[in-house]
This record gives sequence, C-alpha cells and structure tokens, in this order.
Amino acid sequence: MIRFRDRMARGHGRIGWLDSRHTFSFGDYRDPEHMGFRTLRVLNEDRVVPGSGFPTHGHRDMEIITYVLAGEVAHKDSLGNGATIRPGDVQRMTAGTGIAHSEFNPSDTEALHLLQIWIVPEQRGLEPSYEQKAFGPLATRNRLRLVAAPNGEGGAVTIHQDARLYVATLATGTTVEHTLEPGRGAWLQVARGIVALNDTEMREGDGAAIEAEPMLRITAETEAEVLLFDLA
Repeated sequence: MIRFRDRMARGHGRIGWLDSRHTFSFGDYRDPEHMGFRTLRVLNEDRVVPGSGFPTHGHRDMEIITYVLAGEVAHKDSLGNGATIRPGDVQRMTAGTGIAHSEFNPSDTEALHLLQIWIVPEQRGLEPSYEQKAFGPLATRNRLRLVAAPNGEGGAVTIHQDARLYVATLATGTTVEHTLEPGRGAWLQVARGIVALNDTEMREGDGAAIEAEPMLRITAETEAEVLLFDLA
C-alpha cells in the first residue's frame, strides 16, 4: 500500500527570513492525519534568506538530521561544535537529555535550501552527541546510498533507532530498487526533479508512505534527488 503526500497539501509557515513546508504536524501547523510516519516525526523543507537563520534553541529526546540541498549552514551547538554543512553532507545530532544549537545562512547572496528531519529515538535520556559526514557526488549517483543507520552501518552517520536513510541522485531514465522486508515501512521524499515510484509519478516536495510493498522501484523521469527512509 502506498499513500501519497502531495507537496501542495503540506503545512506552510512563512516569516520574513524563512519559508517552510511541513510534511507532518509541526509548530503551529497541526493535522491529526499527518503526525508522522512510524518513527519519522518531522520532515520540513526550509528555505532561509541570505544572512539569516535559526537563533540558538533547544531540543530533547530526538534524532535530528540536517540535509542541505543548496547553500550552506553555519552550525554551532552547546557541545562546542562549530561546522559548515554543505550539499552532500549529512549532519546528525542526538538531542537526548538536552542540546542547544543555532543554524545560520552565512552567505550574503545565496539562499539556503535544506531538509530538517527528526526521528524518534529508541529510548529517552540518551547522552547528547554530534556527527557529520560528507558523501561525495559519486557516492549517491544512480544508487541508493546508506547515509544514516544504527551503529554507523556501512559508513553512515549513527542514529539511535532501527531506521535507515538512503539518498540517491539520479540521471534521467535511471531506475533504483529497494527491497522492503516484511513488517517494515518506508517513506520516500522527492527532494528534486520528477520520479516514478512503482509507476506513479512524484514531483519535488511530494512524499509517500509505503507499507506491504516488497519491492520499490524508483525511476527518474528527469534529473532527480530522493531520500528513502526504511523504518521499523
């Protein structure tokens, strides 16, 4: 069974420096039909104007993944980390017992476009931690590359949940496949371009909740970038 989430049906929040689309309920956007999918709780598509960003704020008991589509994020946190996150990088924070961080667009001219992803951890009260890895363009080209997984499986960043995140950047006409084991679910998010999921077209910003589908076939109808979550 596949349930599609149309890009235009997402929640929408806008303030002067931020334009945000919410796949699931977040902040002032509340939709009881879309409170998350399995352990995937938040999937926000954010655009931040040059020279602005999220001031220091706190989180607890969540696995937070930042994935940049265009531009750069200047990150600082209460653990003492300072980093720049660029396209191809995957950043993970375990908020655990509490962490504060800021995210800023350091460019004077270029907008920042990113995905903010929250996954519910396997337990509360974990020790806060930070990790960031770069996956070059060849790592995700025309294949589903594992970028976040339990115990850092396959060279991915570590998340504290039975969940795996794959990324693929696809040339037009390329097909990738993923086997979904019995009892597991998947969420597909189209970050860029147009694809067909098991012969149904999806466009940038569209998502899909997938269960009881043993084989997923993703075909790029244009140059495309997708994120695939495999969830317990």
